[in-house]
Amino acid sequence: MENPLPSPARPAPPAPPPPEAVAPLMRALAVLRALTAAGGRAAVSDLVRATGLPRATVDRLLSTLGRLDYVRAEGRDAVLAPALLELGNAYLAATGLPDRLGPLADRLADALDESVSLAVPDGDGLRFVHQATRRRAVSLAFRIGDLLPAERGAPGALFAADWAPADWQRWRARRAADPADAGFPAVPPRGPADAAPAGGRRLAADFTARVAAARTAGWSLDDQLIEPGLIAVAMPVRDPAGRTVCAVSVVSHTSSHPAAALPDAVLPRLRATVLAMERALTAPAPATVADDGRPAAWRRASKRQLGPGFVESVARGLAVLTAFDTGRAALTLSAVAEAAGLPRATARRALITLEHLGYTTADGGRFRLAPRVLELGFARLSGLTLPDLARPHLTALAERVGQSASLAVLTADGADAQPAVQYLTGVLAARIMRVTISPGSRAPAHATAAGRVLLAASPAAGRTARPEHRTAPGPAGPPLPLDRIRAAGHALVDDEREPGLRSVAVPVHDGGGRAVAALGVSTHAADRSPAATQAAVLPALREAAAAVEADLRVAGRYLPVALP
Repeated sequence: MENPLPSPARPAPPAPPPPEAVAPLMRALAVLRALTAAGGRAAVSDLVRATGLPRATVDRLLSTLGRLDYVRAEGRDAVLAPALLELGNAYLAATGLPDRLGPLADRLADALDESVSLAVPDGDGLRFVHQATRRRAVSLAFRIGDLLPAERGAPGALFAADWAPADWQRWRARRAADPADAGFPAVPPRGPADAAPAGGRRLAADFTARVAAARTAGWSLDDQLIEPGLIAVAMPVRDPAGRTVCAVSVVSHTSSHPAAALPDAVLPRLRATVLAMERALTAPAPATVADDGRPAAWRRASKRQLGPGFVESVARGLAVLTAFDTGRAALTLSAVAEAAGLPRATARRALITLEHLGYTTADGGRFRLAPRVLELGFARLSGLTLPDLARPHLTALAERVGQSASLAVLTADGADAQPAVQYLTGVLAARIMRVTISPGSRAPAHATAAGRVLLAASPAAGRTARPEHRTAPGPAGPPLPLDRIRAAGHALVDDEREPGLRSVAVPVHDGGGRAVAALGVSTHAADRSPAATQAAVLPALREAAAAVEADLRVAGRYLPVALP
């Protein structure tokens, strides 16, 4: 076996880009990486310094990325937007690992009551592609897309068991150049003793031994390699050709198991799950996703809107990434061009650029996405909540209609409680007399427009419901026409919750078509008639809801989008 002990070797300088590489695409990806490294938000001046690009170039690239909905401007800052997740979604869908193996990992987590993760090799590191975590005070905190050094995790020893001499050489160079693991923000940095040359030699020798043990045993143990208390056992999952495609890890804490006892506790169920996963990989591939032809038409519309400020080669190059999806894991050049709606020569130059940067690989005339695609903001954007997704669209809605806007969900306190709405977030109108709705506040569902559209959309809702818990004076009134509200797709409430308060609301649906929240606009009844209010705000309200739904579909495809 190749000796992986560190040597004084320096990492080789980056290879120069090939002549056919698309320079604007390379610059745009550099901007996305810099924005990701900054935590998902950065001033434009900081991006100029981080990338070394001229200010005018960064401005044009951000304008293009903004038109693609991958970046959003907030004041003087550029912010990663949820739609950027579609690049990582394309990789995850193309591999099929979360779709095919994720449910089996989830069942293993339930059976063992421990966190379970799936990781894939990425160079001399490992990158997470699925997580099934436990709700505990001490639990796994890694995100999908996070990158770890191979030597600091149980899967890394399994992947390194298949390394060639060139892979070991790259690993040695990286260890020599970054002994503290500063290039891996997902893990705590190494202490001075471990980062020193003597500590590096000891850690490398330990990794060598663990790789040899993993090759013999078929599993690997992580005994607090990442941080004190965190332990894990991992096994490889192989495809029908015997290649390791991923590793499945059971992650625990020393408060639950001593490290030496964890293998005995989890290996029987882990082995059974790995066998089930390998059977799942032999199932026929899903049908190819049909291309709807939208990318090319959408880029043409963007070009017309932004004119010379829109860098079309950037949009074309990123469209190549989204050409891959479920059933489209390995594509020929012609298939990539057809799926992306591009000329063959344009797709070829984009693929050459992406392969040079490590985002695609080529083998036998077929191209695949590489795990490195996940470095483009995926981990940074994981953990988004529904209010996070809705807030920018609420802000735009409130500015457009000049009224306060809010997001609410349906809730109840106990089985016998009357349904209520809870407001998650809101944006106030920029006017002297405005409606104030505080996040966290509640109101009876029957007395609010948001509550009525959610009641109408609820599978458990009856055909009608009587508003018995009005807060405004007066009789209970006739039953609510939930059928008509459901058919209309909106509700208007006038003087129900509070005298003079009028509100209009529409539902927000998740990717499965389920109404999970409602967007509402609230105004004073003296402004205009109910019909005029509806005509003035309903089109903008529906557009805002559609925008939230689009972000929710992208963000929720492989990530849980939680309520706060």
